[in-house]
Amino acid sequence: MDFNVKKLASDAGVFFTRAVQFTEEKLGQAEKTELDPHLENLITRADSTKNWTEKILKQTEVLLQPNPIDHTGARIEEFIYDKLDKKLPSRTTNAELLGQYMLDAAIEFGSDTPYGKTLITVAEYQKRLGGAEREFLHTSAVTFLSPLRNFLEGDWRTISKERRLLENRRLDLDICKARLKKAKLAEAKAALLSEEVDKAEHELRVAQTEFDRQAEVTRLLLEGISSTHLNHLRCLQDFAEAQATYYAQCHHYMQDLQRELNRCANAVSAPHSSASVCPNPVSPAFLSGPASSGAAVPAASSSSSQKPVTLAMEQSQLPVTGARKARVLYDYDAHDTSELSLLADELITVYTVPGMDPDWLIGERGNEKGKVPVTYLELLS
Repeated sequence: MDFNVKKLASDAGVFFTRAVQFTEEKLGQAEKTELDPHLENLITRADSTKNWTEKILKQTEVLLQPNPIDHTGARIEEFIYDKLDKKLPSRTTNAELLGQYMLDAAIEFGSDTPYGKTLITVAEYQKRLGGAEREFLHTSAVTFLSPLRNFLEGDWRTISKERRLLENRRLDLDICKARLKKAKLAEAKAALLSEEVDKAEHELRVAQTEFDRQAEVTRLLLEGISSTHLNHLRCLQDFAEAQATYYAQCHHYMQDLQRELNRCANAVSAPHSSASVCPNPVSPAFLSGPASSGAAVPAASSSSSQKPVTLAMEQSQLPVTGARKARVLYDYDAHDTSELSLLADELITVYTVPGMDPDWLIGERGNEKGKVPVTYLELLS
């Protein structure tokens, strides 16, 4: 017990002496040992790395989860699982939740009604968007957020600890320098024995050695910031790639959804069209009145079976304008004989004909010819 009290008193004395030295330095009443310029530059660079890493991490979290305190209690849930040291379960995204609401609404309104069918289709694509978002959030957390957070909670804490220790060693060194200076002045006035000066010189040498050793340890840690930058660079590239993949998937899904709904609208606006020529489900804005009744199905089926032949004949008779090469971006399966199936990365010849829907082009591959969606192509000069 006595030992602990003595140690506590000793530590308190050291702390007080350092505080006095620090205060006198700030007031310009004591000399301060300056660090090596290279070490000072490393410290400045490390501080900048820490500060910007914190800002980038925080803003990325806001980007990925813009409403942390919403009805799902996302941040609260993350905090609880983090404290329990358990893996956070996969959370339903807002797009998936919207898709589920649409499915429930379709069931209540009737899944065989035009509105119900369209709700089901849109719900399917909302769930695909939600799945893509969940994958993007997971990938970003693993490849980008976690490395940045690990640096702040791991490497930076170690660096901060060694820097505090270095600062204490510097204060101790300056205290020893001040003591030796006072001892030599007293010796000159014959107020002290030479043993006191020798003791002060010995304490100074010990303090200098400890300071130099700690400065070297701190320098090695700070030089590791360069490796941290390289690691964060790779993480940044992975994050950008995940982001590009996510937005490309969203664009692809939404183009597919628009194409299905537009196909339904075009089928309804054509003569003798009916619900049978529209892919399920369809929007009520596209189908209304007797056109969606079952009595019209046979006639519509007959007209739809003749439509591709008529379209092909019209295409062969109309003049070709602006023929050029195009690279296919995604696979595309033709929905009827008037269209041309596509394979990603293949090259085809495309052109338009007067009066044609601007969202479509005529594509040719050898002896095969048919309509192709513009959004699936990259036009080459």
